[in-house]
Amino acid sequence: MSTITARWGGGLRVRRVRGLGGIAPVVIAVAILALVVGMAVFAPLVATHQPAEVDLGAILTDPGSNGHWLGTDATGRDTFSRILYGARLSLLAPLVVIALATVIGSVLGVVCGWAGGVADAVVSRVVDFLFAFPSLLIAMLAVALFGPGLAAPTVGLVIAYVPYAARLVRNLVLQEKSRPYVEAYRIQGFSGATIAFRMIVPNIAPTMLAQSALGFGYVLVDLAALSYLGLGVQPPTADWGVMVAEGQDALVQGVIWPVVFPCAVILLVVIAVNIIGDYVGEKLSGGAVA
Repeated sequence: MSTITARWGGGLRVRRVRGLGGIAPVVIAVAILALVVGMAVFAPLVATHQPAEVDLGAILTDPGSNGHWLGTDATGRDTFSRILYGARLSLLAPLVVIALATVIGSVLGVVCGWAGGVADAVVSRVVDFLFAFPSLLIAMLAVALFGPGLAAPTVGLVIAYVPYAARLVRNLVLQEKSRPYVEAYRIQGFSGATIAFRMIVPNIAPTMLAQSALGFGYVLVDLAALSYLGLGVQPPTADWGVMVAEGQDALVQGVIWPVVFPCAVILLVVIAVNIIGDYVGEKLSGGAVA
């Protein structure tokens, strides 16, 4: 069973798609993700050219021509090599965003869900306020304040995605607080912090992990969109979003490959991560994904 998701965190709605061959989609997704990550890690060994190497004699060549497996872009740079090197930033930046957003949001969610009171009310109002702004808008605001590049969008997206993790974890903690094992720990004299962080958090970790995996795909798309708009990674650095932006000029000349290949890689990675995230969540939490 795999899923198609509408949004990560508090607004997530998971629609299950049946009849996809059981474990087969998960195996394929893992293979695709492992292949992309492996080729990114070993890019210097796998790439056929340097990512910024210009070949003026091979501009906008078709795939397989002149030793360029996926063709070249408008300046003669090898598309295959740029996809490999671009995977490093395109995968690492979303991982950093999701890791920071999950840690910060989880701490806030646990504190609010367990303590309640003024802390819960204040943080909930701040979270509701942030929910009013799309993640891309917050990232653009960060770019406006600190300038284009990778750092500003990363900070902006961390701020944008913390509320999703915080609301999800808060709701999970509120559910867990009413369970008998929590009362049993209280009777045994365990402190509230110990129960919340050492007893409850491990129980909700599977759902948090699954939703973080799903969120990774959304952040990847957000960062690619920012790079496409010229607000993220800056040329000539290899990045999938930058490659799509640079390849659109070739469309006017009837050459689609410089755009098709980076778009296809983004799509495959997002789908693979979503399938894996859903599967992990189901297995670890007994089939329930929040």
